[in-house]
Amino acid sequence: MKQILVGFHAVQARLRVDPASLKSVYFDSGRRDRRMGDFLKQAEEVLGERLHAADAERLHKLTGHDRHQGVVALAEKMTVSRTITEVIEDVQGTQEKPLFLVLDGITDPHNFGACLRVADGAGVDAVVIPKDRSASINTTVSKVSSGASEVIPVLTVTNLVRSMREMQEAGIWLIGTDDEATKSIYDIDLTGPIAIVMGAEGEGMRRLTRETCDELVRIPMKGVVESLNVSVASGVCLYEALRQRLHKAAK
Repeated sequence: MKQILVGFHAVQARLRVDPASLKSVYFDSGRRDRRMGDFLKQAEEVLGERLHAADAERLHKLTGHDRHQGVVALAEKMTVSRTITEVIEDVQGTQEKPLFLVLDGITDPHNFGACLRVADGAGVDAVVIPKDRSASINTTVSKVSSGASEVIPVLTVTNLVRSMREMQEAGIWLIGTDDEATKSIYDIDLTGPIAIVMGAEGEGMRRLTRETCDELVRIPMKGVVESLNVSVASGVCLYEALRQRLHKAAK
């Protein structure tokens, strides 16, 4: 299955992890700045005849818009999505503890892409989303994620609650976020095998998703706003987990 990658981050991420999947890469022949020069130097070595100069009209035709930064690629879709069991087994072969991000009802592609970017930066092993009521990976998600959607496993599951129970059976502690929770994200140990569960803005997690969590926590809010954007909230929780893990490893 073919997909379109848009922008420097998405195309360069694919160049690093799976260059063979890039069938054609088009660049704006009129753009001569340093960023484009550095990109072409990298791409020419790897792609050879698969790299093509194009004008603005051609790039617009490929993407349907002009927010492409002058770089567009046609690629085979990567099969980075696996099963929860496989992800856990892979992590267990290292010194790390599994870290999942579960997204319940995140339908906006910009929010989804931003969550993937944060997840990749924090070292999340996989992101779990439901098949229904969720954004899927498209060109917008790929661009907003700055290439993270090309490398991080995104596990799309038919029944989210059933998959969460599968994680529990494998020893993963499910930590849901809820504004009404008594404990803060800073009050609990995040160094073990865990999954951070985030709900949609406004609605939050669905009832069964919330009830399946092992523990609920809140993010302390000191200002006048009642809640954070879901990608920002994901970043707060995931980077607290990363902070704790780095601190523990340094001891």
